[in-house]
Amino acid sequence: MKVRLLSIGKDRSGLYEPAVQEYARRLSHYTRFELVELSEASGRKLKPGDAKSAEADAILDKRKPQDLVVALDERGALLDSVELSRYVAKAQVGAKDLLFVIGGDEGLDTRVRDAANLTLSLSKMTLPHRLARVVLVEQLYRAFTILKGEPYHK
Repeated sequence: MKVRLLSIGKDRSGLYEPAVQEYARRLSHYTRFELVELSEASGRKLKPGDAKSAEADAILDKRKPQDLVVALDERGALLDSVELSRYVAKAQVGAKDLLFVIGGDEGLDTRVRDAANLTLSLSKMTLPHRLARVVLVEQLYRAFTILKGEPYHK
């Protein structure tokens, strides 16, 4: 099983990337993990909404037939850590890869949400998408420790 996190844009602040890399390193003990950063379309002087559409094209081009797509969106389902671990286990049993998608500044295009097997919300609060990456990667690490019965999740 492979887990990919597809994210629009990079962390230019330097605040979040070290945490993402730390949890990515930890995840490598349980699964193949890849962080894929796609360019933001908003810098290309597109009309409002066109950036989201261009980013959707780039995201959907990266989808593979064996992927279970999980779109992160504030309108998505709120899962606790154990429920997320069950979703990960379901993917493992089904020999599926997981593709988590975090959109850019304008969020995800409807086409990406419609193509998703699950739309997931990390919180009812709005999070910067760079912070959402940290939260998601930590929760994925937690999910794998839950599945292994390790003491990280208390």
